[in-house]
Amino acid sequence: MATSTNNPSVKQLPIPNFFDPNRVGEVWRVPYQERAAQAEAWAEQYGITPAAGDRKRICLVAIDVQNTFCIPEFELFVGGRSGNGAIADNLRLCEFIYRNLDHLTEIIATMDTHTAMQIFHPIFWIDAAGHHPTPNATSITLDDVQLGKWKVNPAIADNLAGGNYPAIQNHALHYVKKLSNDGKFPLTVWAYHSMLGGIGHALVSSVEEAIFFHNIARHSQTDFQLKGGNPLTENYSVLRPEVIDGADGKAIAQKNSHLLQKLLDFDAVIIAGQAKSHCVAWTIQDLLNEILIKDPQLAKKVYLLEDCTSPVVVPDVVDYTNQADAAFQRFAAAGMHLVKSTDAIASWWCKALYTKQ
Repeated sequence: MATSTNNPSVKQLPIPNFFDPNRVGEVWRVPYQERAAQAEAWAEQYGITPAAGDRKRICLVAIDVQNTFCIPEFELFVGGRSGNGAIADNLRLCEFIYRNLDHLTEIIATMDTHTAMQIFHPIFWIDAAGHHPTPNATSITLDDVQLGKWKVNPAIADNLAGGNYPAIQNHALHYVKKLSNDGKFPLTVWAYHSMLGGIGHALVSSVEEAIFFHNIARHSQTDFQLKGGNPLTENYSVLRPEVIDGADGKAIAQKNSHLLQKLLDFDAVIIAGQAKSHCVAWTIQDLLNEILIKDPQLAKKVYLLEDCTSPVVVPDVVDYTNQADAAFQRFAAAGMHLVKSTDAIASWWCKALYTKQ
């Protein structure tokens, strides 16, 4: 007899035998057909019913859980202060998905998605000697651009501005001024990362496997949300780019209104991923901004898996741990919940949902 899917009284599910915690930090091919058969058998064995029948709709948002951020030898590994941050986070995230498979109505996976010529990559900028900035160690401020320490590389103007170099240089000045005026982090020049078509862009294999298993077991299509393809703006948050207007006041990008509304329509939204100080914090802040406009009480439906995310830490260069922790405390003060993936799911949100039925 099938168990009641989405019921808080149901105990957590076991971890499938195929899950290997020792491979979370590695890249490998997911055996889709084998996992699909196992997922269908798993659903039958444990009475897991299709997500379409869930009485309460719960969404897990996995932010940028990609090789580029989560595998040590890749470009922007998020090690946190421990040096092992993203690997430990993803181990817990995989286990969370498997244990709570029958509660998760849908999984949204955001995908940082870039090409080479973008405003935060080295090729975009040069100094007076024609040298590119050092990635991961260079921040470009308003003063830097105004004083000519850094300027747009003229060689990219043809591709990104139709050959109009003054226009793209003017945009660069406008851009860093806008970041400064809005109180955002200065423009950071990052190593080439999350390159579209490259292996770094792909989801971490263990997480991809868990998400695929959920998709099949619950008959719930994973929603992949690509972000970051606009060459003229950063896009830490999946909900909106850092700057959405150009120097002439015309829009160069827009917020992801469809996804914002989709998230607000769920009964609960659980958020995890990388990096806590950047893409995770920016996404949560944009979600909170929308909530504060619509109804501040909606913040109570958001749950942050604080043990499944780590901040950017570049040893001897920068450490965003304190900023990330401060952001999460602000989110908690607004009504969002800071929770652990290892807690029984009923202990932190199911009871609150189901007592109102």
